[in-house]
Formats: sequence, C-alpha cells, structure tokens
Amino acid sequence: MEKVELTKKIFIKGTIQCKSGLHIGGSDQALSIGGVDNVVVRDPLTNVPYIPGSSIKGKMRSLLEKLYGLQPNSPSGKPFIYVPDKNAPPQGIMIGKLFGVPAESDLNEPSRIIVRDAFIKPESKKELEKLETDLPYSEVKTEVTINRLTSKANPRQMERVPAGTKFGFEIIVNIYEGDDEKEILKEVFKGMMLVQDDFLGGSGSRGYGKVKFNVEELSFRTKNIYKELGDKEKYTDLEIPKELRADNE
Repeated sequence: MEKVELTKKIFIKGTIQCKSGLHIGGSDQALSIGGVDNVVVRDPLTNVPYIPGSSIKGKMRSLLEKLYGLQPNSPSGKPFIYVPDKNAPPQGIMIGKLFGVPAESDLNEPSRIIVRDAFIKPESKKELEKLETDLPYSEVKTEVTINRLTSKANPRQMERVPAGTKFGFEIIVNIYEGDDEKEILKEVFKGMMLVQDDFLGGSGSRGYGKVKFNVEELSFRTKNIYKELGDKEKYTDLEIPKELRADNE
C-alpha cells in the first residue's frame, strides 16, 4: 500500500438556508405523530429536524458525476454510484479522491471530504418555537396525486422544514502529500454550487429542497500546527465563490 501522509485540513463552515420547504425522510416510527405519511429525520435526543451529512455529501457526489457524464458502474450491489479505477478519466479520479473508493476498485484513494450533520441554528430554532407550526419545528403539506385511469384523488401528507430555516454546516477537506489542494477545493465548491442549483432531499421536482449555502469561514490547520497544538489560520489561497457567500442573496 502506498504511503498516505496528511499535510493539511481545510475547514468550510457556514449556514444552509432553506429557500423552500425541505423534506429529508425520517423513520416510519414517527407516523403516529399527527398521522403524517412522510416524516422528516429528527435528532432523537432533541426531536429537532436536522440535515444528515450523508445527504449533503451524496447529493454533491451524484451531481458531480452527472456533470462529468460518469455513469454508475458499481458491481457490488450499489447501482447508483460511479466507481473509478486507475484507468478512469481525470474527472473520475477526482471523484475517487473527493469521496473515496470502495474495496472493489484498484484505485487507492482515501476520501478527502468529511461532511458533518447540519443542525438548526439557535436563532431559527427560537423562531420556529414561536410559530404555531403543524408539528414541532416543521410544517405539514398536503398533496394530492391523481390516478390517470380512474381520476381518483389520493391525498398524502408531507412533513417539511419551513422555508427560511437555517442550519449550520461544516465540511472538512483532508489534503494529502502530492494533492493539488486548490483543485480539490474548487471541486468541493463546484459540488456545493450544483446542490444550490438543484435540490436537497426529496420531492425537488415539486419545489422542495431549494437551499442556499453561505460560507462564513474558510480556515485550515497544517500538520505542523497540529504538532504544536496551534489554532486554525484563515485560508487565503483561494477566494470563496460569490455564489456561496452570504453577501450574494
């Protein structure tokens, strides 16, 4: 196995703001609460909705694969992902670097990015507590599907986090010896912009899941900073794209 040496960690922190109702599905065990058909995922300790880091990371990967025309090719029962190998095109190699590769690949690349779960910001939590929402910190949207053959209406209820709610997010980018950190960071920003221009969670084609990333901190620690137990430093080698800044609403 090739030597893998960590040289730097880059921290991207900020806010995800819901521009429309957000639905990321939770456990069916919550169906007894209000009789809602499709509930959102909640923190089991606080009962407050959150955005799983896996949802953000998975959406970024899916959209980057589509951007580069990389077709799903996994032989291990995961039909919806692209698995690069040593003969993959440059874009495929970058996907492997960003998100890691499964065991069946001959490409030895550890994942470069860590996406934390995104929790509701305190100010949004207070605002939602003041409102008379259908369920704690959420709204219920009734939808009606029509049977094309019988014209029979079939109503269903979808739980959503209301538009305007803000979540705090953090993405950590690991840089290893030999990496082009600027190119890797550009791909992360590209993935975030693609999510902004698409949707997060379910029912995006019906208007759900429009979000805005506001990057408020871009900092780093090198391996020497870690050895000296030092503080983070501001990252200035690459500018945050204006589409991901809070001043670009």
